[in-house]
Amino acid sequence: MSGHEAIDELLAEAGVDGLRLRGALALLSGGRWWTLSDLVRETATSRRTIESLLRLLPLEHSGDRVRIPSDQVNRYNVGIDTDISGLGNPVSGMVEAHAETLDRLKALIAGAPRGRHALDHVSATAETVLRRALLLGRRFWLPGARLLCVGDHDLTSLAVRMVHPEVEVAVADIDDRILEYIDAQDLGVRTRWADLRLGLPPSLRGWADLAITDPPYTPEGIGLFAARAAEGLRDRDQGRILVAYGASERTPMLALKVQKALIDLNLLQEAIFPHFNRYHGAEAIGSAADLYVLRPTTKTWPAIAARLDRLATAIYTQGPQAVESAPAAPPDEAAVAAFGPDLLAGDWPRGLLPQVPRTRLATLLAKPYAADPGRVAIAVPAGLEAALPRLLLATRARHVRVLTAGPITDPTALAALLAPVYSLTVAPRGTGHVLDAVRLAPPASGPERVARKIMDSAHGKVANTWREALTGTAGLTKRQARAAVEETAPWALDATPLELPLHRLAAFRHAVPGLT
Repeated sequence: MSGHEAIDELLAEAGVDGLRLRGALALLSGGRWWTLSDLVRETATSRRTIESLLRLLPLEHSGDRVRIPSDQVNRYNVGIDTDISGLGNPVSGMVEAHAETLDRLKALIAGAPRGRHALDHVSATAETVLRRALLLGRRFWLPGARLLCVGDHDLTSLAVRMVHPEVEVAVADIDDRILEYIDAQDLGVRTRWADLRLGLPPSLRGWADLAITDPPYTPEGIGLFAARAAEGLRDRDQGRILVAYGASERTPMLALKVQKALIDLNLLQEAIFPHFNRYHGAEAIGSAADLYVLRPTTKTWPAIAARLDRLATAIYTQGPQAVESAPAAPPDEAAVAAFGPDLLAGDWPRGLLPQVPRTRLATLLAKPYAADPGRVAIAVPAGLEAALPRLLLATRARHVRVLTAGPITDPTALAALLAPVYSLTVAPRGTGHVLDAVRLAPPASGPERVARKIMDSAHGKVANTWREALTGTAGLTKRQARAAVEETAPWALDATPLELPLHRLAAFRHAVPGLT
């Protein structure tokens, strides 16, 4: 079969979806050199499909770039307009007017912490996050509105604050590095730590009018992030949720499973903008994703409650919490039995210490345990290590033993952070660690006592505990104490210690001495 016949057959097999292949032919015939990655991104076509086309074409090469030779162009140039962005991008004509913002976003994305594969991080392009901000302003009335970013590795929060400074913006993310980076830009974004498998931060529940998320592209990940986004809405009638999701044109059944996860939440799919989001990477899905606009219905809320009751921690496509990962090894039962706990927190073997009460990690973070156990054993599965400092603060036990399935990345930093509360010792054990945390006696007086009181009240609002401590130890009136805290730590006004990013936890410890 000749090259032309093979290409004709490939186009015939593509059927009505062959426009993307014809678009690639037009690009390669235009005289410009193209890398494989650029072709994938420009046509929003999976890497495998573009590779199948390139194998059939007579190409000339310049390093890793290719094009159709000029003497062959007339045979392959199909004479079509390859720019179909208007089909999925109603704000394409608005980007040019925001060139300065686009340049700033490019610099911010380039300087952001590197993505973590275990969290399915792939960076969106600067133009994508700008378009998201522009679309919000084109579709919704934003003065006085609140936007919740459910995860924000892409820095959409910063784009929205640049384009729409009238919008209050909050971010809930598991990556403390991203939260610190967003705070460092000083654009007024409210940052909160959250592992969404363990809950949405209390200060963000029922807070937003709009929510946006670019979640892990598994049915489990999409369902969880969309459910948490809905929990964040204060306007249950008019609120909207924007979800980015992409799949290869080769895997329609996977896309169907994801859409079913959204339907199971009884979310109305009000609009889908195809290929609205573009990425640096993710070539398996054409470096592109659609943008869904979802609207809750009256049946959404009971569906969310049912979804979260059967919550699974494996939501990612790779890493220890990948959907297809092997089951985690059980915790070291001998280390727990020898400890003699009064409470088991986390997922423990059913036959282990059956007489000892149990609680879930999410419950431990959500509210103080009703009893006052002296010894608590906590099992932290691989992939949930970011919750470790919060879990230690959440228990009021005198001695906590934590068994991790994976290594603790920086035990020295953890010990320094929790120094006002615990004395920590860490011992490697198998692939994980055993960490013992012994609660210290509280300081008798001074600023250290104030910091300790705040960290001991892990489920209470930082500002409230801080003000009460100042009125009792520094001789301030309630009004003076309130003004002092608001001036020093405006980011702490409605947050609990458990939802603060790690750099904020460290910051208030250093700020307390200056107030007392």
